[in-house]
Amino acid sequence: MHLLPYSLAVSCLLSLANDHVLAAPSPSTSPVPRSIPLLRRGRAQRNATEFSAWLKSQKEILEAKYSSSSQKKRASGLNLLTNQNADSSFYGSIAVGTPAVSYNVILDTGSSDLWLAASDGVSTTSDGIPTFDSANSSSFTNLNTSFSISYGSGAARGTLGKDAVQFAGFEVDSQVFGVVTQVSQNLLNAPVSGLMGLGFKSIAASGATPFWQQLAETDGTLDSPLMAFQLTRFVDVNNAQTLEPGGTFNLGAVNSSLFTGDIDYQDIPDGQEGYWIQQLSALTVNGNSVSVGSGSAAYAAIDTGTTLVGGPESVVSALYAQIPGSQALTGSNAGYWTYPCSTDVNVTMRFGSSNISWPISTADFLLEQVGQGECVGAFFALNTSGTSAPAWIVGDTFLKNVYTVFRSNPASVGFATLSNTATAMNGKLGSAPSPTVGAVAATISGSSAGAGTDRSSSPNGALPGTAASLLGMWAAVLLSGVLGGAMLL
Repeated sequence: MHLLPYSLAVSCLLSLANDHVLAAPSPSTSPVPRSIPLLRRGRAQRNATEFSAWLKSQKEILEAKYSSSSQKKRASGLNLLTNQNADSSFYGSIAVGTPAVSYNVILDTGSSDLWLAASDGVSTTSDGIPTFDSANSSSFTNLNTSFSISYGSGAARGTLGKDAVQFAGFEVDSQVFGVVTQVSQNLLNAPVSGLMGLGFKSIAASGATPFWQQLAETDGTLDSPLMAFQLTRFVDVNNAQTLEPGGTFNLGAVNSSLFTGDIDYQDIPDGQEGYWIQQLSALTVNGNSVSVGSGSAAYAAIDTGTTLVGGPESVVSALYAQIPGSQALTGSNAGYWTYPCSTDVNVTMRFGSSNISWPISTADFLLEQVGQGECVGAFFALNTSGTSAPAWIVGDTFLKNVYTVFRSNPASVGFATLSNTATAMNGKLGSAPSPTVGAVAATISGSSAGAGTDRSSSPNGALPGTAASLLGMWAAVLLSGVLGGAMLL
């Protein structure tokens, strides 16, 4: 039995505390590629008890999360991301209302609802969470419909409304979203105000069509019906700040400067559009194969809103069995394993019918050192039996190692090798971008809310600033061009 020692409080400075990412549209005066930087928050100091509670909450939240107009012109947009708390979460920013006000939101491909904290129930002057005030927007409509999302450790409740929403250079003039007036303690942390779900409508609790999907289904709006992520790594940088540049989010096109070679697309299994599902077809650790089963037993949701990788206990246990000296944790941390920090753990994952096995950096597999020479691994046992959720949830531990594309037609997920331009951003200290309200390349009319599904999700902000130290790098990204059209914030 390995329990986290209380004497090692300082060593448990988890990159995985409650984090937030700050990114917002940059103003644009011409159809030039633009973006919103993602920021990463630096490591928060936590003692062993706090780390143990964090591990438990990650499991609970993930299990709860998965249990349950007129077109103008084609275009594409880029949003620079914020990396928060050493890769714990990544966020961007949106602008809502008339006049438009910017808010930081977690970008989550594992859920499908947009919601914001309301000024009349959630925030206090001390917590610093920016809130949405419907009275200040002349275009807001109250739909008088209740809205709720359940979490492993709480819930968010409120009502549905609709208003103009801008993101990555596009606008939906009547997007339905949740205006949340009741939130469980610690569900939101400044400066993040809510969450933008990037999954499919079929899993939306509100029944509303997600922002991205409305654009993708409006002919001629996007250059291509896709969105893409490149995420940075700071988990192995000791002097990383709470918020750091987090990578890029593209909408409507991919950025050719951020990957090399072809994008390896694998279709979502028939009838599984909801989450961005891939079938895990192979898993190795230090060159040894681990059996993952087949069919739905190996389905995996590709989830930017999840920090770690969760899978069936039998498979995850078999993975750690290939790592000498690994031991399962017990009690409230059951489902996690420790292993000797001196061991380099090399894991690869392969999906669908692809012949490409994608490696995970040893730095990403090492979640945190918790004792003398002992580290907690980033793969943990997840039980989704009895739910409609897939067996695996593949989060940022994996996604930091690839360029990831989510394509709606045909419904598929693609991975590509990160370019030198992209990997050079890892560990490159810089300031978080300032959230701003930008011009839009296209505006469409949103659809009304429909019957929702029983869903859950999980939220995660950055301090304002300019990424001066990264201007050269970001300029290279922006000027390289985005395949298929201009990049407009």
